[in-house]
Amino acid sequence: MSRILPPPGPPRVLARAQLANSLGDGAFYATSALFFTRIAGLSATRVGLALTLGWCVGMLAGVPLGHLADRWGPRRTARLLAVCTAATLLAFVVVRPFPAFLLVFCAYACCQGGLTSARQALLAGLVEPAERTRIRAQLQSTLNGGLALGAGLGGVALALDSEPAYLAVFVLDAAAFLTAAYVLREAPEVPPAPVAAAGEPRLAVLRDRPYALLTLLNAVLYLNMPLLSLGLPLWIVERTDAPAATAAGVLVVNMLCVVLFQVRVARPVTSLPTAVRATARAGLLMAAACLVYAVTGASLGAVAAVGVLLVAAVVQVFGEMTHGSGAWEIGFGLAPDGKQGQYQGFFGMGPQIARMLGPLVMTTLLIGWGTGGWLVLGALFLGAALAVGPVVRRASVWAAPVD
Repeated sequence: MSRILPPPGPPRVLARAQLANSLGDGAFYATSALFFTRIAGLSATRVGLALTLGWCVGMLAGVPLGHLADRWGPRRTARLLAVCTAATLLAFVVVRPFPAFLLVFCAYACCQGGLTSARQALLAGLVEPAERTRIRAQLQSTLNGGLALGAGLGGVALALDSEPAYLAVFVLDAAAFLTAAYVLREAPEVPPAPVAAAGEPRLAVLRDRPYALLTLLNAVLYLNMPLLSLGLPLWIVERTDAPAATAAGVLVVNMLCVVLFQVRVARPVTSLPTAVRATARAGLLMAAACLVYAVTGASLGAVAAVGVLLVAAVVQVFGEMTHGSGAWEIGFGLAPDGKQGQYQGFFGMGPQIARMLGPLVMTTLLIGWGTGGWLVLGALFLGAALAVGPVVRRASVWAAPVD
């Protein structure tokens, strides 16, 4: 357990706050779709539109809110945004008209995006550079454990399938964010960054073209998330002999592996060169997983199909963990001092882009193209991973131009 939890001090405080957030988020993710459609009375189409627009707005808000964290202090900003997130969750309990729901969800997504940027800036300011990726890996293990426990609580609400049960989940999630805000008071504040000099751009990250390209390559690699949550369940049901419940088994394998092995996988990643090598290995592993998944499109029988799918899931999750380790080191290592908030907000757009494009990519490649789609997806993973090295070398000597 000591290998999974961060050491006492500021990292342990961040882990406790992360655990509170993830418990609430796990319950929210498990129940929100049914709450919005069955309790709030919104159509699935409107919910989908609101979520797409909301997460898009939230993604764009990450940079300016990250800049606010740099200027105002990341701990103070994170606590404020955690409280604001709790307020939006309580608003969902009473909001029913679609325009109001859309506004509240956009506010929720903005708070979540800014909170992520502020927490990353706080981590960067409180932890020595050589330790950031290790601590980030421990926080990721905490996150996955909390999401799993929260999803279990959400499962209880789904089993009860009543309005009070769903409302209790939203109140629980709001309480979790308030708890996180309270816990963060124990962390030291990182001194705010000085005001930009005359002629220096406020949002320097928007002019850092290598960093932008790395964010795009990272988005391609983060397609492993919609692959796990959407692509594989559809593939299993429509293209394999495995029972539909195998999709849940794959998800459990993924979560357990991240909790148990993420810290160990991240341990060798302590610099930009080691991060580049880790990303290349991640691309190879994810491409290999795609090849193994493709085999299950043949008539293997239920037992063999389940076995092959679980083998591929293990290969995929080790690729996912290796990629995360490299991405965290690169995201932190290439961000200038005093600008971690805005840079982390920008780099955080990678997984958000993957979430937005994931449904289209997964349905087109896996369901539309079948086995050939797996080969294309594997090539995308490998190509993006191998391209990271040259871009990191260019970014290491990049100086954003000034006005």
